[in-house]
Amino acid sequence: MAITLENVGIAVQDIEAAIAFFTDLGLTVVGRDTVSGEWADTAVGLDGNHAKIALLQTPDGHGRLELFEYINPAAIETSPTLPNEIGMHRVAFSVDDIDEALEIAARHGCYPLRGVANYRDVYKLTYVRGPSGIIVMLAEDLSTS
Repeated sequence: MAITLENVGIAVQDIEAAIAFFTDLGLTVVGRDTVSGEWADTAVGLDGNHAKIALLQTPDGHGRLELFEYINPAAIETSPTLPNEIGMHRVAFSVDDIDEALEIAARHGCYPLRGVANYRDVYKLTYVRGPSGIIVMLAEDLSTS
């Protein structure tokens, strides 16, 4: 059986703020829609499912994020995840300039959880708390510098 990763879906409080954050980092919006109806209820498993969605893509065309903001049922607030909690908790991006990426994140009020680490002089990396509490890992490959 062949398998391909299609996208990573992330529920957000404010889809416009999340789109602004990720497009400023370099992703592009490749589609937007509002979804509802029986097919959406069946696919997602929620009655009355109604959401705004946006599909974003990395410049290389391989990575995709699907952001969704629920209109109905109401979104459920949760505490921001911690790096050691079970389940999906972060999305990771390679960047060619981590300092520039952090400047962009800061313009959106998003900052590293602690700081920028150097992993064996191979990567500079950090976890940033992004929009809607999403943990975003940014990593600069030092071997190509």
